[in-house]
Amino acid sequence: MPLEVLQRAIQNSFVFGVYKGEQQVGFARVVTDYSTFAYLADLFILEPFRGNGLGKWLLETIVSHPELQGLRRWLLATKDAHELYRQFGFTELNNPNRFMEQWYPDVYLKNKESSLFKEKPLV
Repeated sequence: MPLEVLQRAIQNSFVFGVYKGEQQVGFARVVTDYSTFAYLADLFILEPFRGNGLGKWLLETIVSHPELQGLRRWLLATKDAHELYRQFGFTELNNPNRFMEQWYPDVYLKNKESSLFKEKPLV
């Protein structure tokens, strides 16, 4: 992902960070309208800091945040952390047949001739 795309994503999200002193060791962002819907994205804890409950603490901090209460729907996508999210009430889609998507997994590769790639390195 080009750095400029990542920066724009962060600027347009409600972001959370986990720090040990000055070092950032975790991150998550929520894409939301603050009224009805939230999409939890990019939650991570750096490998050397995993196993200490920081991911659970970060997730608890996010779902209990006062500005994110009373939402009708939360969504997220995960490759391998289903059990973590289940602890906080997330389940598989109730009605998956209602959801649709447009999925472009190679969008940044297809656009690598754009100015985003010429001016900044990939992240």
